[in-house]
Amino acid sequence: MKENILITTGGSGGHVVPAQILNEHLKDHFKVFLTCDVRGSKFFENNIKNYKLINVLPLTKNIFLLPWSIIIFIFAILKSFVYLKSKKIKTVISTGGYMSLPICVSAKMLNLKIILFEPNLVLGRSNLFFLSHCSSIICYSEDIRNFPLKFKKKIKLISPLLRKSIYSQKKENNDFEKKLKILIIGGSQGADFFQKNLKDTILKISNIVELDILHQTNNKNKENLRNFYEQNKIKNELFNFKNNLFENVNEINFCITRAGASSLAELVQINLPFVAIPFPHAKDNHQYYNGLFYKNLNCCWMIEQDPNISSNLLSLINSFFKNKSELKKKTDAMRKITYENSWNNINLRLIQILNEN
Repeated sequence: MKENILITTGGSGGHVVPAQILNEHLKDHFKVFLTCDVRGSKFFENNIKNYKLINVLPLTKNIFLLPWSIIIFIFAILKSFVYLKSKKIKTVISTGGYMSLPICVSAKMLNLKIILFEPNLVLGRSNLFFLSHCSSIICYSEDIRNFPLKFKKKIKLISPLLRKSIYSQKKENNDFEKKLKILIIGGSQGADFFQKNLKDTILKISNIVELDILHQTNNKNKENLRNFYEQNKIKNELFNFKNNLFENVNEINFCITRAGASSLAELVQINLPFVAIPFPHAKDNHQYYNGLFYKNLNCCWMIEQDPNISSNLLSLINSFFKNKSELKKKTDAMRKITYENSWNNINLRLIQILNEN
């Protein structure tokens, strides 16, 4: 009889996508349930039916709303407790974030096995809070900032969790002379800064080479961006969220991205050259350290978000036309660290971790 496990997630795509990948890896070996908050539910595909909505609000700093937030949080704990009992859950896997707190608190009350997941190079605050109560924490690296030394033995290393389709999508060449296709990813929420501050760079590049832009945006900025591209006769495709983003990876020459752990891991796996521009207001500046990790492996470029970003980015892209060998150096470095990655290898490792006492 299969053991019942729960994966708790929510918030952004950076939490929900790994949870969905864990579900795919584990569903043939365990009976898997998922919980998610309202924000994260929009990232679930219609074919995923085994999740329950347990919403939780972040504790507000507004003293007048704080009592209401506390009541909602306590209600979420009670709801989580009842759900865990009713489904006879034995193990809880948390992808981090404040939305996982009610489930993890309830799991602790029920003395269930708790496994944490930390894809970033900085330990998240929720994971830090529960680190002493978990049996293990799944990570991509042992060199995680803010990680207490006394709990290092709890780290279980795996290769980055990637959607199964990613393994069959590899960039084979990067020849461009008269046409350049750039992918711009701002994270699942869209990046307002990208949409407002990269236009000058894009316009200048379009005067040098025929340009095709595949741009992630959000609904409030979509019309403004579309008008900009249409007025300047720049071929474009705007999207909010795509599950098959890299389906035609060989048509894309370069990517401009934030530095979320999942996005960077996918770009490295498919060997697509990219520049990471970390979101400077991310909690504990974790995006900076995510980007720095791959930069130090010579897998990417990294530009910090500052007033000179437009000119710095323009100089970088212009350099590709003068010296394409730099693009090859990056793809060679990416191939070097991903050639052994496979869905089956990660699957075996996850099953091993789940079956450990």
